[in-house]
Amino acid sequence: MVHTPTCNIHEHLTTQQPIWLLLLSSLGFFIFLKHSISLARWVFITLLRPAKDLKRSYGSWGLITGATDGIGKAFAYQLAKKGLHLVLISRSSNKLESVSEEIRSHFPNTQIRTVAFDFSTGEGLIKLVEEEIKGLDIGVLINNVGVTYPAARYFHEVDEKVWMNIVRVNLEGTTRVTMAVVPGMLHRKRGAIVNIGSGAAIVVPSHPLYTIYGATKAYVDQLSRSLYVEYKGYGIEVQTQVPLYVATKMASKVASIERSSLFIPSADAYAEAAVKRIGYGEARSTPFWAHSLQWCFARLLPDSLLDAWRFSIGVNRRGRPGKNLEQ
Repeated sequence: MVHTPTCNIHEHLTTQQPIWLLLLSSLGFFIFLKHSISLARWVFITLLRPAKDLKRSYGSWGLITGATDGIGKAFAYQLAKKGLHLVLISRSSNKLESVSEEIRSHFPNTQIRTVAFDFSTGEGLIKLVEEEIKGLDIGVLINNVGVTYPAARYFHEVDEKVWMNIVRVNLEGTTRVTMAVVPGMLHRKRGAIVNIGSGAAIVVPSHPLYTIYGATKAYVDQLSRSLYVEYKGYGIEVQTQVPLYVATKMASKVASIERSSLFIPSADAYAEAAVKRIGYGEARSTPFWAHSLQWCFARLLPDSLLDAWRFSIGVNRRGRPGKNLEQ
């Protein structure tokens, strides 16, 4: 019969224990270091990194769709501030003229061309844009135009006219304008395309009672990602920008957001942050700091909880009156 001395067992445990403690301590240190580096990177990118010189990097003209209200108008102002000339596309010729005069009052050297076009019609858009930008060094394209439901609705309740309008504006409009602009950028071997997506398609796993809107924005994200891969070797950077709620007319009608707050920026604040993210090789970004924090928090939650939350919001909003509005 073999006996194991008690002292030998004790010595064995005491020699092994520091090794496990060392491994656990090392693991904890590396996890802490990883998160610290991620936090420092987020602070630098979101708050400290300077904006690119868009005119020098990409060209002297910027084209913005949905340019007379909200995010689109704010982007136009920011690009003019960066020294770019502008091509503004929107539905209302009167609003286009008013916005043009407003921008010129702040930046008198900015050249501005306008195109009045109803994106819900779709036909003839590519040729119209091609004619308007012929001979122009279009360096930056902001595909911002977008509409959503007049009110929360179950899928079967949405009128065909409403959902076809959403598809034509959000999906076809973005595709057609991009199709018109890419050949010139490819010829010049430089350009930046920013497609405005939505947290409704990316940050949360579903967008119930606004299903078709969410689906069109998911298309915009996939389109952008694929174009990013196709053209990054040819000097063209394509990016989806993912805003959450921004204090615009659309947000006011759909979500009763009347003013900006800590987590809901004004259109101007969002566009200022968004312009700083152009040109850094990001296929997808959430430019506004509070939005990116909300996205990080959403990643920690199970999809089932987020689905239930979004569904409850949609049900509460169902029946609220409103109308389609461009951003």
